[in-house]
Amino acid sequence: MRVLGFLIEKEVKQSLRNPIIPVLIMIYPVLVLLIFPWAVSFEVKNIRIDIVDNSKSVYSQRLTEKISASQYFILNNSPSSYNDAMNDIENKKADIILEIPESFDRDIVKEQGSEVFISANAVNSTQGLIGSNYLTHIVSDFSSQIRDELMPELKQINIPKVELVTNYRYNQTLDYKIFMLPAFIVLLVTLITGILPSLNIVSEKESGTIQQINTTPISKFSFILAKLIPYWVIGLIIISVSFLATWLIYGLLPVGGFLPLYISGIIFIIGISGLGIIVSNYSETLQQSMFLMMFFILIIILLSGLFTPIASMPKWAQFIAYSNPLTYFMQIMRLVYLKGSGLADIIRPLGMLVLFAIGINTWAVLSYRKRG
Repeated sequence: MRVLGFLIEKEVKQSLRNPIIPVLIMIYPVLVLLIFPWAVSFEVKNIRIDIVDNSKSVYSQRLTEKISASQYFILNNSPSSYNDAMNDIENKKADIILEIPESFDRDIVKEQGSEVFISANAVNSTQGLIGSNYLTHIVSDFSSQIRDELMPELKQINIPKVELVTNYRYNQTLDYKIFMLPAFIVLLVTLITGILPSLNIVSEKESGTIQQINTTPISKFSFILAKLIPYWVIGLIIISVSFLATWLIYGLLPVGGFLPLYISGIIFIIGISGLGIIVSNYSETLQQSMFLMMFFILIIILLSGLFTPIASMPKWAQFIAYSNPLTYFMQIMRLVYLKGSGLADIIRPLGMLVLFAIGINTWAVLSYRKRG
């Protein structure tokens, strides 16, 4: 134990001599949580629309005003023809086109209905699909208003109808930031406690100090443990700073309490830092270690359900996702933060994190080879 204490002291002093580590611990989490939730969003807004108004009538003007007043659309232009609007699409000035026919008012009054043409740029399929759905909803709402104005007697008829009342559980305002904040905390812990340990042993290989340590009777277990403990502490500090920043900036606290988060966080940090040690064991240079670690980090982040639901992935990707510790830690964070789940509710993902931590750290110890 005394030898282990000296090794840990060496690692702590070596880490503190690096000026970038205190910045990563204290400032980086705050910056990420301050910027990313606003910048990384899948909410589709500010869709540029061209409205080709061939009617130029009262109703067509009202429809144009209703669309431009929406928070989702920006009226880019009112070209005189559909071909001119298509030029705006091709020149990336507009995202969607609404063409109103010349007989729009007449058809509404005489035929009790009219047709409009919607054309969306589907290069960005998400924006094209959601934007056209938004526009269809606005046109349908406008149609209902006009129908009530032209046929007020329908309001007096007692027609049975079904009214839907939507209740959004756990995130009633549908604020995307609330959904993403727990995931960004997981991302922070993964990047820092995963990448930094991967550079540790390799840096000693390049400086030559690893040969001096290998000539001592220090066991592999003690050596790896001394390498990992400082990063476990760093990970806990990052989680605590992230919790504090999330509360101070967004007023968001975990509904299920901090205990489940700290328990699962400790287990996850132990596992992901062990992955960094494995990469450093198999790497000979810092550059090689960085490339390998970024390769693995990129895969586990993209296949963790951070941005897209795992159920929407193909079967082979789902298999990788469910073998991914990031998947389970992210599930735990969102369950505890938003749903209020306790320890009893997260037993399964917590158990998967334990299995991963045991397996990966066993591999880290066995893969380290002492060379005298």
